[in-house]
Amino acid sequence: MERKYPNLCSPIRIGNVNFRNRMFSSPMGGTDITADCCVGPRTPGFYELRAKGGAAAVTASELVVHPETDASHMFHLDLKTPGCLASWTFLADAIMRHGAIPSVELSHSGQYAGTYLVDKDKKRGLSQFGPSDWVRPDGIPVKALTREQLEDIIKAYGDTAALAKRAGFQMLMVHGGHGWLLNQFMSLAFNHRTDEYGGSFENRMRLTRRVLKSVREAVGPGFPIEFRMSGSEFFEGGYDLEEGVRIAQAVEDMVDLIHVSAGSYQFGIFRTHLPQYAPHGANVFLAAEIKKHVSKPVATIGALNDPAQMEEIIASGKADVVYMARALLADPELPNKVMANREDEIVHCLRCFTCMAERPTTGTRRCAVNPVIGREIEGMEVLPAPRKKRVVVAGGGVGGLKAAVTAALRGHQVTLLEKSDALGGILKSEQGLSFKYEMYKLGVTLGRQAELAGVDIRLNTEATPELVESLKPDALIIAVGSKPIVPALPGIDGDNVVVVNNYYLEKDKVGDSVVVLGGGLSGCECAIHLGMEGKKVHLVEMRDAVAVDDNIRKRPIVLQQLEKYATVHLNHTGLEVTDKGLLCRDDKGETVLIPGDTVICAVGQRPNRPDVEALRSCVPWVREIGDCIKAANITTAVYQGYHAALDV
Repeated sequence: MERKYPNLCSPIRIGNVNFRNRMFSSPMGGTDITADCCVGPRTPGFYELRAKGGAAAVTASELVVHPETDASHMFHLDLKTPGCLASWTFLADAIMRHGAIPSVELSHSGQYAGTYLVDKDKKRGLSQFGPSDWVRPDGIPVKALTREQLEDIIKAYGDTAALAKRAGFQMLMVHGGHGWLLNQFMSLAFNHRTDEYGGSFENRMRLTRRVLKSVREAVGPGFPIEFRMSGSEFFEGGYDLEEGVRIAQAVEDMVDLIHVSAGSYQFGIFRTHLPQYAPHGANVFLAAEIKKHVSKPVATIGALNDPAQMEEIIASGKADVVYMARALLADPELPNKVMANREDEIVHCLRCFTCMAERPTTGTRRCAVNPVIGREIEGMEVLPAPRKKRVVVAGGGVGGLKAAVTAALRGHQVTLLEKSDALGGILKSEQGLSFKYEMYKLGVTLGRQAELAGVDIRLNTEATPELVESLKPDALIIAVGSKPIVPALPGIDGDNVVVVNNYYLEKDKVGDSVVVLGGGLSGCECAIHLGMEGKKVHLVEMRDAVAVDDNIRKRPIVLQQLEKYATVHLNHTGLEVTDKGLLCRDDKGETVLIPGDTVICAVGQRPNRPDVEALRSCVPWVREIGDCIKAANITTAVYQGYHAALDV
C-alpha cells in the first residue's frame, strides 16, 4: 500500500535494535505502585495499550535508581524486594509481545523528590538532595550531595541498568532533563559546587558522563542508550539553546539517541508540557538546531499529535523520531491509524491536563477522552455482547456519542437521536475559541466513529417518549445534556448580551470591550480568548476565586493567562445589564459599573431534568449519563457513556 506519511511510518535502527516506525511513546509514570515501590498489577496494561496501538517504543517511567537520596514513592528495581524483578519482567513482556521495543527511564529527582506524592506534608518532610546547599523558592531546603553519595549514585545507575536489561528491556533512557538531578548538575542555576563536579562546563557534565559510562558498562555495546535532555531551560539564569547544543555534543559519543525536550520543573513545567495556549510542536526548534550539530539520531517532543506535522518534522530533517505522551493516552491507536491512512479517526488530546492532575490527586491515571486509561486491567477491547439488542441513545453530545459508538462496537443495533442539526453537544460552542478547537473536533471525530460503527444517526430529531417507544428499544441511554443558566437580571435579554454557549454563532455581536459574567472555567477561557483577540475584557465573579472547577494542573495556567488578558473582579454580584456594561454590587456593598459594549453570560449549566423525567419510563432498561445528571465535564460524560454501553 502507499502510505500517506511515508517518513513517519519508516523504520529506524538505533544501536543494534530495529524500530518499526518513528512514533515513540514517551515516559509516563505508571498507574499503580505497590507499597514497596514495585510495579503494581495495573501498570503493565497501562504501557501495553500503547504497544498494541502501534508505537515503535514504549518507555516506562520513572525508575528511581538511588532511593537512599531520592526517597519519594516511585518505582524501584532491586533484588532485595521479593517480586520486584518479576514485576518489571512482566511489564517488559507486555510491551514486547505487541512488536514494540520496551524501554525504561532511569531517573533521579534530586532536589525535587516527592513531586508526585499525594501527601503534600510528607513531600515537604523528605530530605532533598542536589548539587548544592540552598533553599528552593517554595521554602524547602536542599542538601548538597557528597562525593561518596555521588559515587554510590553512579554505581546505582549501572546496577539498575543491568537489572532492567535482565528483565527484558531492550533500550534505556537516562533522564537528564526537566530539572532532575543530572540536569541540576549541568545547570549553573543550581550547581554552585567548587569541586570537580562544579564550575566549568566540563566539570558540570562530569556526573552525566560518568553515569552514562556506568550504564554502558552494564548493558554492553550496541544496546540502545537514550539521553533525555532539555534543549533550553527557559528561565532566567538557566541555560539556553546554545548551551543545550554543547550538552548534546558532550554526550553523543556515549549514547545512541538524543531526546530533546524543554524546560525545568520548578520554573518551566508548562514549557515542558505545552498547554492548549501554545502551538503544537513549539519545542521542535530545539531538536532541529541540536540535530545540526550532532551525528547521532535526535528525537523531539512537545504536544505533537498531527500526522502531517510529524511527517514534515521527519521529512525535513528536524528530527529522526517523534515522541508523544498525552496524545497516546487520548488515542493509543494513533500510530496504527497513521500507518493505515486512517488519520481522520484519531481522537486528539485536548491538553486539558486531566492526566497530569489525576496522579498527584488520587495516585491513579485518567484521561478525559479515553475511559480505559488507568483501568486497562479491566479490559482493553470492546467485546461483542452475548445477545444483540436494540439501543436508543438520546442526545448527540460526547457522552451520547461515546455510548453509541461503544454499543455499536458490541454488535447492538443503535439509533442516536439528536434534536439539533449537528453532533457534539455543548462542545460545538468550543469552535469559537481558537485554543479549544480540538474540543470541538472531539465531537466531530466521535461522530465519524459512530458512522463507521454503523450507528443510525438522526439529526433534527428530538427524543420524545412517543418516538422512543415506537423504536421498541431494549435499552435507552439518556444523554440530553444541560442548558445554560441565564440569571433573571434586568437587561439580560438585551441585544448586547451573548450567552457563552452561543458565542461561536454570535461573534459579530461582540464589541471591543467585554464584560464576562461568571468566573467558572467556561467564563475564564472565553475571557482569555477575547483578550487574545485584542479586546478589553473584564471578568466578574461573585465568589472569591475563579476557575475553581478546573483541575490542579491546568488552573494555574488559566490564572496566568487571565493576568495577561483580563481584569478580574472578585466578590462582585451582577445586578443589571445596561447599554454601558454590567452594574454590580462589590464586596463593600456598593453599586459599581463594570464598563463594556457587550456582556457575555457564563454563569453555568443546569441539567435538562425535565427531558430526562419524560423519557425514564419509556424502556425497562434506562441509564442516565453526563450533564443531564449533573453539569460536569468531558471526562465524566465519556466515562459514563462508555460504561453505560458496556452494561447493555
